[in-house]
Amino acid sequence: MALDPVPLADSKVTGGFWKPRQDTTRDVSIPATYAQLAGTGRIDAFKLAWRPGRPGVPQPHVFWDSDVAKWVETAAYSLVTKPDPALASQLDALVDSIVAAQQPDGYLNTHFTAVEPHMRFKNLRDWHEIYCFGHLAEAAVAHFQATGKRHFLDTMTRYADLLDKSFGPASEGKIPGYPGHPEAELALVKMYKATGEKIYLALAKFFVDERGQAPFYYETEAQQRGEPPRPPEPLDRVFARREYHQAHAPIVDTEEIVGHAVRAQYLYAGAADVAREANDAELLAALRKIWDNATLKKMYITGGMGARPDGEAFGRDYELPNETAYAETCAAIALCFWAHRMLNIEADARYADVMERALYNGVISGVSLSGDKFFYVNPLAANLHGKRTLERTTWFGCSCCPNNLTRIELSLGQYVYSTCEAAVYVHLFVEGEAKAKIGERSIMIRQKTVYPWEGKVVITLGMERETEFAVKVRMPGWCKSVAIGVNGTEMDAANVPLEKGYMVLSGAWNDGDVIELLFDMPVERVHAHPKVEADSCRVTLQRGPVVYCLEGVDNGPGLDGIVLPQKAKLLPAFEPGLLGGVVTLAGEALRQDSTGWEGALYATHGTRQQRVSVKAVPYFAWGNRTPREEMLVWIRETQ
Repeated sequence: MALDPVPLADSKVTGGFWKPRQDTTRDVSIPATYAQLAGTGRIDAFKLAWRPGRPGVPQPHVFWDSDVAKWVETAAYSLVTKPDPALASQLDALVDSIVAAQQPDGYLNTHFTAVEPHMRFKNLRDWHEIYCFGHLAEAAVAHFQATGKRHFLDTMTRYADLLDKSFGPASEGKIPGYPGHPEAELALVKMYKATGEKIYLALAKFFVDERGQAPFYYETEAQQRGEPPRPPEPLDRVFARREYHQAHAPIVDTEEIVGHAVRAQYLYAGAADVAREANDAELLAALRKIWDNATLKKMYITGGMGARPDGEAFGRDYELPNETAYAETCAAIALCFWAHRMLNIEADARYADVMERALYNGVISGVSLSGDKFFYVNPLAANLHGKRTLERTTWFGCSCCPNNLTRIELSLGQYVYSTCEAAVYVHLFVEGEAKAKIGERSIMIRQKTVYPWEGKVVITLGMERETEFAVKVRMPGWCKSVAIGVNGTEMDAANVPLEKGYMVLSGAWNDGDVIELLFDMPVERVHAHPKVEADSCRVTLQRGPVVYCLEGVDNGPGLDGIVLPQKAKLLPAFEPGLLGGVVTLAGEALRQDSTGWEGALYATHGTRQQRVSVKAVPYFAWGNRTPREEMLVWIRETQ
């Protein structure tokens, strides 16, 4: 049964864990990233002033437009839930600049207008041309929804019309190609929903269905632009190159997630949109298989995706190294996009569980608590053995992640609830309020909670008159027991129906009715599948949805020498003055002692161990105190 997410305009975060983060994003991240966009020439690129040899005007890069577009989208989301005249004025000026760069035929791209106009649509494989369209289109839809102004949306519909005229079956005289970096697929579906124009859905479906078909378009395209033929090479290299661009096989014939992690998940998010809107059962069945492979064999405990720096790619099944993990911030965000779409096609808590895991761990680890420094990669061990030194930085040459982070944080409200004809679904536990439609009636939902630090969630319903419907609340996959109360009366949780991970509370509800939930939230030791070699004989710590790590600033250097006895107790404690206020885990462990090893590399005696106190902090907060401090998620365990 398909669900409809409660729109962002009707769902506001008002407190708890997420509001301070959103406030920091508004107050710090938005101006900081705008300054970077302006300082690097990305914003002025829309003036189309670049000329060869012209001093002081940077040459627009092929993906710069996407960075600006995500800032526009972020600003629009911010204005939806918090009016800000200064930000609105800044946004208007930027949008006007973007709109003015459109060409008479509808084309809009700073690089291929100013730098290489003769190469338009000549290298879909490498040059992010249609990827940039996708982000601009998403930004235009968000801008329209936030402001009611149509000029940016109208600009992008003209560009989309040009794409529709240009791309399609070769039998129609069109280019039978598809974006090298997926993103336009989901953006076109957003445009279809915003405008009602079915040609945008049809183009999205063409891009999804054509991908990976033989003859392989990118190879034909390379020949057409005169690229010299590649010398003979092993088939595995040919397939790896196709996998990187998600062009190795049609989606309906795919069961394993491979290649570039962000490209893959953007593609599958867009494909999920197409499957839903086009009622494509075969495509949806394939997406379920790919989802299972991704989340059961290739996902980090943090919701990070992508094991290999080479190609920013997935590895083999169960290939999940820690210190060399890539786990790009954008890949965890893309996982949330994909999960949310699958969740609203079929209400199954397994999708929401993954979405929550990524949000609280692999997504927000990508930004500092101060809101102005970012990680591109998010490994699960860092600065241990000199393989990689890592700290957050203010910007990147390829700066896709910062504004991806800001846009998902400020659009969080639309991920919390969904509705269908006779039910409202609660996916995430976020303090706030939302207005939902049940049939023709409106209801208010208010959550009060400090989740994820505590398991208590209070949901208050508001309505004009008695209304019969079901409140379906996700039972988190990490939780083994829950106490439930309705209007002060405790219910037997064992007698509450459970539908695909959602507790079903049905009845005739009245204004002011209260649902109280208390999720049991002990400290858990999590083990990895035996085939994950990197985590053999190790555990990680989790409490609620939050994954923990050790940092050198708390535990000293040599974290990999810490060993956690199986019976050692770890106690949670909220520390309001630490890292913005977090729950830490503290207990006793053992540390390997190198005493007696002086002058020896090998010996017949064992290694002594000494008892030490250890403290674990939430993974998302690591690296905010001492730069380049050691960090470790998977800890050695002993009996």
